[in-house]
Amino acid sequence: SNKRTLRTLFRPAALPPPVISEMSPSQKELLAYHKGKEQQEMINQLLIDRALEVYYISMDETDERDAAPPIMELPSTVRKYFFIKYYLFLKDCVQSNPMIPIQQQWLRSMLAMVPQSLMEGRDRELLTEDLLKEIVRDYEKSMQRCVLRRALIKPDIKELDKLEEEAPLPLLPLGLDFSSTWHDSYIKAKKRIISNLHILHPTMKTLLDFGYAAFFNFLVVDFSSSRLKGPVDCRSLKTDASLSCSKAEDKIMSTWYQRVIHLFTQSEALDGVKLDQLESFYSCVAVLMSNQLKELLQRTTEVFVKLFDPEDRSHLPLFKMDLTFDENKMEFYPSFQDLEEAILFVVDCIGQTLQNFQTIRAWLTGGTATLDAELPAHTVKWAKFTLGKSIRDNLEGPKEHFKGYVESYGWLVDGTAEERINRFIAEQPSFDEYT
Repeated sequence: SNKRTLRTLFRPAALPPPVISEMSPSQKELLAYHKGKEQQEMINQLLIDRALEVYYISMDETDERDAAPPIMELPSTVRKYFFIKYYLFLKDCVQSNPMIPIQQQWLRSMLAMVPQSLMEGRDRELLTEDLLKEIVRDYEKSMQRCVLRRALIKPDIKELDKLEEEAPLPLLPLGLDFSSTWHDSYIKAKKRIISNLHILHPTMKTLLDFGYAAFFNFLVVDFSSSRLKGPVDCRSLKTDASLSCSKAEDKIMSTWYQRVIHLFTQSEALDGVKLDQLESFYSCVAVLMSNQLKELLQRTTEVFVKLFDPEDRSHLPLFKMDLTFDENKMEFYPSFQDLEEAILFVVDCIGQTLQNFQTIRAWLTGGTATLDAELPAHTVKWAKFTLGKSIRDNLEGPKEHFKGYVESYGWLVDGTAEERINRFIAEQPSFDEYT
């Protein structure tokens, strides 16, 4: 008969010849155990391959679809490995089928829900592309797993779980209730904000407009054109800074502060504010005014520090320094330390400005409370550190200049030249040597 059977397909296993060596009985027993285990694994693999071949051949030669395949005649151990390999084969077939791609309309709908401000800039565009690719990968993976679970029933075999290291499907979020609408809670929150958050009051908007009109193009101290005026000495720098701060304070007092006072002397300024909310309302006014003054001082400090930017020296101020000689000693006047102190004095002068403005509540009731317009400590620390480094870098040139003078002419003033002359005269040289 030409029909293949299990006997004709399975060849007898040829075991390797025994190894004869000088070993103890226990070693021989251990070696035989290991070899037997390896041979059993090799035999199992051969059985699985042969079983697959028999199964495919029998399915081709069988006319009746309900005929029992020859695989059922195999031992249970071999049959288990056959089912594993056959399941993995069917799984590969299912996974190799093309999946329905995600619709572009879905991706556009997702992007439409993201605010436009979060998608501006090159980095944001690259991030958006990466997120869309991740969404597509997750979608295809989920679709593939869904089709696989609907098409195949996974055999209940423990060894198969080790071969398929698959992460579990994501669970639905727990503790979130999406059944109730958000509109009612939104309206309640909005009413509560309007009744308690005084920054939404129309008077606050007017106060903001006053501050913007008065401060948007104004600086307490402005030395941006100092370089055009030529070198300035340290004393003049301190004087100019003090006068500028004093004039700025008077100007703000007579313009911005007077407009704010006039605003709150009108009854319309407190429309809608209940009597028990007056204290919190005026506290909000004080905070807003304080923030405007602090922003002005901070911006002035930043502009002054930027004059000493090492990468842009077009606005770097020029300072007058004299090279002096007194009591057989050469030095710069003012000293490098005095120059640094004069420049840092400007920062302190800016920070001490606008510190005596009364709060609106105090002005109306005759109190003494003042607005908190103190320059933040971290801003002062940053400004002095940056200026100190820039000053030291810019003084490297004068230091080298001074060093050159000392090396070239120091011997004339430190007694060396006088000693050489006295020694020369004491030697009583000839006329030619004198010449």
